[in-house]
Amino acid sequence: MQFNVAQLLRAPTGASRHYEVDEPASELQTLLDGDGITLRGPIHGAVTLMHTTEGILVTGILDIIVEITCDRCLELFEVPVEIELEETFRPSIDIKSGAALPRVAGEELATRIDEHHILDLLEVVRQDTLLAIPMHPVCQPNCAGLCPQCGQNLNEGQCDCEIDAIDPRWSKLQSLLSEM
Repeated sequence: MQFNVAQLLRAPTGASRHYEVDEPASELQTLLDGDGITLRGPIHGAVTLMHTTEGILVTGILDIIVEITCDRCLELFEVPVEIELEETFRPSIDIKSGAALPRVAGEELATRIDEHHILDLLEVVRQDTLLAIPMHPVCQPNCAGLCPQCGQNLNEGQCDCEIDAIDPRWSKLQSLLSEM
């Protein structure tokens, strides 16, 4: 997801461009391979690039479908993820003079416009995708998970394990329960 912003940087402050995004997820998938996430289908959405005094402000919403593992039953399932973008990209060289611009303290390399005036959203979208995925994803709210004894997926049916064994640390409380 690259945009040539040379004309936008030459435009007056406040000028903007709107883009519809419908891109294959292959480049983003390459970046996400080490994170255990599989993308399903293309990336859809819209972004607006606005020239500001600091650089280019990118806002927009992207929709991605990711395949992740359920924390309870360990089955793969698909979940739609909506990514809200709002990031300022700063140029690395002055558009008029061609002189290199100093980096701002705390500025990430992912938010720099390169020397060819190309704004690359890929790393920002990767980071926002990771942040948008639930920390403890479950395939369904009532997912029964796995049997702690045999590992049977309890969503597919009950197992034959007896789970009446009481932890010896709680055995005194069992006698209180029987008295009630």
